[in-house]
Amino acid sequence: MKSYSYTLLVVGTTFLMGVAFPIGGIGMRYASPLLLMSLRFLVAGVLMAAFVAAARRRQPKGLKQWLQLLLIGCCQTAGALGLAYYAMHWITSGEAAILTFLNPLLVIVLSTLLLGARYGIAQWLGVALGLSGVVVTFGSRLSLEPGMIIGFMSGVSFAAATLLVRRWGGGFDTWVMTAYQMLLGGLVLLAASMLLEKPYFTLAWPPVMIVLGLAVFCSIVQFSCWYYLLSIGDPGKTSSYLFLAPMFGVLSGWALLGEKLEWYVGAGALLIGAGIYLVNRRSAAVSSVLSDNHAHERV
Repeated sequence: MKSYSYTLLVVGTTFLMGVAFPIGGIGMRYASPLLLMSLRFLVAGVLMAAFVAAARRRQPKGLKQWLQLLLIGCCQTAGALGLAYYAMHWITSGEAAILTFLNPLLVIVLSTLLLGARYGIAQWLGVALGLSGVVVTFGSRLSLEPGMIIGFMSGVSFAAATLLVRRWGGGFDTWVMTAYQMLLGGLVLLAASMLLEKPYFTLAWPPVMIVLGLAVFCSIVQFSCWYYLLSIGDPGKTSSYLFLAPMFGVLSGWALLGEKLEWYVGAGALLIGAGIYLVNRRSAAVSSVLSDNHAHERV
């Protein structure tokens, strides 16, 4: 792929990652957040599951693989994005995007604490820059308020999902894993909606189109493009472009929802973006650790 085509596809994919937050914010005018997310991923999961079945892609085998998919779906689909949208009861869509996309930084912390991975100065500098970006973004509002806690847990859940995918992903067809983790995560979100909120959905064209847009463009197209980019190039280089996602989240929140684009929010997003870039420049450590663990597990 030519460099300009690659860059255009990366920018388009990260734009879809970021713009999903304010679009979801608009959808929350018509639906409760957990129900909105469950519908998004149930529609996307059903469509992708139908596609991989028709294409005769390799299906999961045995209870163990289905439980692995359920756990990935709980962390990535239900945990990361369900929590992020629920946090928007208290914080803006741009702030929710910033906290969710702490994921690459938190992967470094979790893999060091839990897996014994070792990283260089550049990665730890990236973590420090990213956390300082959170402090700058929220400033005096940095506290244990519900929105911040839930938003931060969204990033933690996303990081946990990343580690699980790196550990177990090799045992699945990528497209099958994506389809079923969305479908299972959507079912978990539906159950959570029934238990944790008063679910409602206004049956009208705007919310229906929002659900379809989130399902098709911000789920199926986004995942497909991202995995395609990872498959044709260096994953570390491709992942370094994740720094664009929180910036697109902040900018699209301003453009679509009229959220105030305060200077400190922009500065915080830039610091977090710089941190993500540094973290992903050389990210082989955790992959090596997970590969070794997986090899020992097979033995």
